[in-house]
Amino acid sequence: MATTPDCNTWVEGSTFNLPEGVSVSATSPVTLRQGGAEFGIIYLVPRGGRVQFVTRAFNVTQPKGATVAKAKVLSYYQRGTNNRAEMVEVITDIPGLLLPVATADVTQWRIRLGVDSGLPDRFDLVLSDVIIAEKRYPVRTFTYRWFPERKAYGLCR
Repeated sequence: MATTPDCNTWVEGSTFNLPEGVSVSATSPVTLRQGGAEFGIIYLVPRGGRVQFVTRAFNVTQPKGATVAKAKVLSYYQRGTNNRAEMVEVITDIPGLLLPVATADVTQWRIRLGVDSGLPDRFDLVLSDVIIAEKRYPVRTFTYRWFPERKAYGLCR
């Protein structure tokens, strides 16, 4: 996602389109006092679609480098985009397969991730590759950095 070496432009959100009408988006994180952050990741899956994760890890890494933290799943929910949000279950793991709800043209799977502390000034959030229609696809790495003028972590490019 980073298009400049210093990744100095704040971005409110970023979407990566995958085949079969599937997309994954990241939103601006919530910065925590102790140097951590909470991240929102949204998968949109159209009616009849299926998204399978290759792994269930959400790693925070140095830019294109070593893992510095493993983001914990704080919660996830699913909802048809034409329905109100419903908590499915607050869990500490992600299901291996995201399926749409039968009553919606598109289903949103919102995953809230957290890292308690120790984030570097710049880092990547690496999402699992996915399998769609029996083919494996890489998913964009989302890049974040500390913006001192905002006193917050943010997506950057």
